[in-house]
Amino acid sequence: MNQNRDGISSSFSCLPEGCVSNIISLMASPKDAGRASLVSWEFKSASESDTIWEQFFPADYKEIISSSASPPLSCATKKELFSHLCHCPILINDGTMSFWLSRSTGKKCYMLCARKLAIVWADVPRYWKWTPFPESRFPQVAELVHGFWLDIQGQMPTRLLSRRTTYAAYLVYKITEWPYGLTKAAKASISFGGGSSTSGASFVVEPENNSVFLEPLPFWHYYPPGQDEIVGRFPRLRKDGWLEISLGEFYNDEGDGDIEMHLWEPDALDWKNGLIIQGIEIRPWVDL
Repeated sequence: MNQNRDGISSSFSCLPEGCVSNIISLMASPKDAGRASLVSWEFKSASESDTIWEQFFPADYKEIISSSASPPLSCATKKELFSHLCHCPILINDGTMSFWLSRSTGKKCYMLCARKLAIVWADVPRYWKWTPFPESRFPQVAELVHGFWLDIQGQMPTRLLSRRTTYAAYLVYKITEWPYGLTKAAKASISFGGGSSTSGASFVVEPENNSVFLEPLPFWHYYPPGQDEIVGRFPRLRKDGWLEISLGEFYNDEGDGDIEMHLWEPDALDWKNGLIIQGIEIRPWVDL
């Protein structure tokens, strides 16, 4: 096996560097380029060149970075910059959005902060409070103090997203130690401007059920005999310690129109508290 590998390496060493670079430039994704670096030293050198990694960035990445509210980025190579933007989201749009790249595809990802969402009664201190939160990307989060009406909406121009990509949207939040009133089902939906399920060749991926539960299903939960299984989506715990609940999926073709995301309680108007909202995240469905 080692002899075969050495033979392959020797064969590639005979190729001009430009030829090797052209071969790697045909790679479909950053992950493929990373794998190519394992083939030989020649491939490793070529796969780390700025020319190769430049093609994995969105066309407007320089404009996005230049408008960032985060500290200036200092990266020696395009590969290093790509890695930084995959692992360290930057704040943009006056700090109301964060931006990063999908590590596997280079597609654009965003999070809208809570301040950028339309939350019913969020400006009434009796019901909601705006407060700093150390674990948030943004200066403030929205915390539900005491309210009975939960209605959260977000909107984003699809021209900001990567073209011809299926995206998923998530409400990103935490639940305090002693919440109440959050156990009943809410509804979640995604639509294009005006409530349409399509915009040009873009479309919403219709879910089987649009019921969502904000509190995780307890590990000890069971269904008594004769009781139907609960139907709906439950949140999952993220690596950063926040919870996320899926609001839906959509295909963005050429970036026509706005995408609208909505979570609301249709009839369970019970008093509740203990919900901390960081924002709504939009990322490629492949990154689930």
